[in-house]
Amino acid sequence: MLEALSSKEGRHTELISLYVPRDRQISEVMNNLRSEYSTASNIKSKTTRKNVLDAIEKTMQRLKLFKEPPYNGLAIFCGAIPQNGIGSEKIETYVIEPPEPITIYYYRCDQRFHIEHLEEMLKEKDAYGILLIDGNEATIATLRGRNLHIVKELTSGLPGKHRAGGQSSRRFERLREAEVNDYFRRVGDHANEAFLSMPDLKGVIVGGPGPTKEDFANGEYLQYTLKNRTLAVVDTAYVGEQGIKEVIEKSPEIFKEVRYYEEKKIMQGFLYELGHDTGLVTYGENEVRKALDRGIVRTLLLSEEFDETMATIKCSNCGYSEKRTIRGTTPQIVEQELAGKPCPSCAQPNLEVIEARDIIDELAEIAMKTGADVELISSQTEEGVSLKESFGGFAAILRYKQ
Repeated sequence: MLEALSSKEGRHTELISLYVPRDRQISEVMNNLRSEYSTASNIKSKTTRKNVLDAIEKTMQRLKLFKEPPYNGLAIFCGAIPQNGIGSEKIETYVIEPPEPITIYYYRCDQRFHIEHLEEMLKEKDAYGILLIDGNEATIATLRGRNLHIVKELTSGLPGKHRAGGQSSRRFERLREAEVNDYFRRVGDHANEAFLSMPDLKGVIVGGPGPTKEDFANGEYLQYTLKNRTLAVVDTAYVGEQGIKEVIEKSPEIFKEVRYYEEKKIMQGFLYELGHDTGLVTYGENEVRKALDRGIVRTLLLSEEFDETMATIKCSNCGYSEKRTIRGTTPQIVEQELAGKPCPSCAQPNLEVIEARDIIDELAEIAMKTGADVELISSQTEEGVSLKESFGGFAAILRYKQ
């Protein structure tokens, strides 16, 4: 939806962006829009004035459908969008109930839709723990989205590896091992304290120069849940802040690999159930829809490569309507095909696209209403390619047999 909104532009400042937080009264918003309507009535350009007034009217009509804002608030985008050259503008309205609370009241009339506040909600929220260690020092940091925080820097206090005068080599070695073990435990304790308190922790990355990082990662110094969530052991030239920067530079590839293996695991689970004929999976758009309608889908699998839209076509003369699946996310091609064509019911050339909705969005919304998990699967894996090519882009793992 946001990709589609970002691609739309008006000819002038005719596109309305409205954000309504949960605690704002609908009646108050309506009064503000009436005031904006009065102000817009003074716009000199006849075309711009008409388009802005029409957009405000449409926005108010949509607001009237709500007695109060939804739990997370409401965002409405409305305006005259050119369809095919000058004079082809058509009022388009989009209503979004966001996944996270809207915290601002915002109204703007501009040449584009202002979707920045919603885009913020889609930024990476997962957190990662970073631990760099060598024989002399260690650095513990957290990374949440783009926010890096160095939690703790420690020094080892370990003596050098040379043998002290008068001490036996074996005795010195035992003492050093004990001190290394104590150093590793101190680092592990600080890391456990820092990482276990993070509710959105996705995983831990251990790094540093030399073999010390492997000795630490393979030992029992991190709490077992953290050890099991160690995503990678990374070579860096440094341990301190410079080493953290090295890890971040390599992070996109690391995080990409994390999702890569997640997707493989999800799809392999689906293929296992399918191959063993357990009756706990289904695939294809129609079969998946049936399973969603019955509320028996546990995990919905959707291919990111699927780009078809369900368009609702209606005759403005007799009310005839039909649904048609189209490739891509914009209805312009269908509207061009419909131009001048007679309605199957009344034979009048009054067919138009009144709604176009991405099929993936539609199915995902149904799934979430029934408590099903939704997984968007890329084509980066062999299994992801098979979801698109062999199963039509739609599959589901079921709660129980049909």
